Amino acid sequence: MSAVNILMDTPETGIYRLTVNRPKQLNALNQQTLEDIRSAVQDLAQAADARVLIVTGSGDKSFIAGADIKQMQAKSAVEGQRFSTLGLSTVQALSDLPFPVIAAVNGYALGGGCELALACDWIIAAEHATFGQPEVKLGVPPGFGGTQRLPRRIGSARAMEMIVSGNTIDAQTALSWGLVNHVYPADQLLAEAMQMARTLSKRAPLAVELSKKLVLDGADLSLEQANSMENRAFGLAFATDDQTEGMRAFIEKRKAVFSGR
Repeated sequence: MSAVNILMDTPETGIYRLTVNRPKQLNALNQQTLEDIRSAVQDLAQAADARVLIVTGSGDKSFIAGADIKQMQAKSAVEGQRFSTLGLSTVQALSDLPFPVIAAVNGYALGGGCELALACDWIIAAEHATFGQPEVKLGVPPGFGGTQRLPRRIGSARAMEMIVSGNTIDAQTALSWGLVNHVYPADQLLAEAMQMARTLSKRAPLAVELSKKLVLDGADLSLEQANSMENRAFGLAFATDDQTEGMRAFIEKRKAVFSGR
């Protein structure tokens, strides 16, 4: 993959890290950056060794400060909708990954940056991180899923407050509202993300994939339908080598070595 505005590396086996790399623009999302992210994530979905993805931003000021307003400003209605479609497909590709995705928010997560973080399974934040959906201050609503993902994360009342006011919240408020999972000092953020990723990478890959899918897909179903879906997935897991290894290791009082089969 030849990417212009992102960096992808593998700090440890099974753990990938995607860094949005436009620090002079506070990692703002222009068309090229969105295409780079989407392409990298689609490729990663096919990587047999991938167990966890960490998403972060370059520099110490910004995770992603939003979409690139200079590029958006002159767009027509049709072009604006196409840009939204690209953004939506990019964040959906992140959400669709079959393994856990951790957003390590190291500064501003505004507009499209907040929306990209919302597509991740965990959000951890530096103490100086700032979250917001300020699009109404620019004359538009959110366009990369913010009006839908944010209420599902923190509830409609608080989401409405953020989206309609355009005001930002700090990391501690985001923590208390349930937008982020943990807040850390800035110099510890990536280390904490790596520690979380190490833990997740040791879990049974197929069980993790099934569990993630159940949580996401079950959210919009009735409890009865969602429990039925869980029931089928639980039974399916007993046809895997990982189930055999996991339960045998427990009985033998040793660490399981999962194969993802």
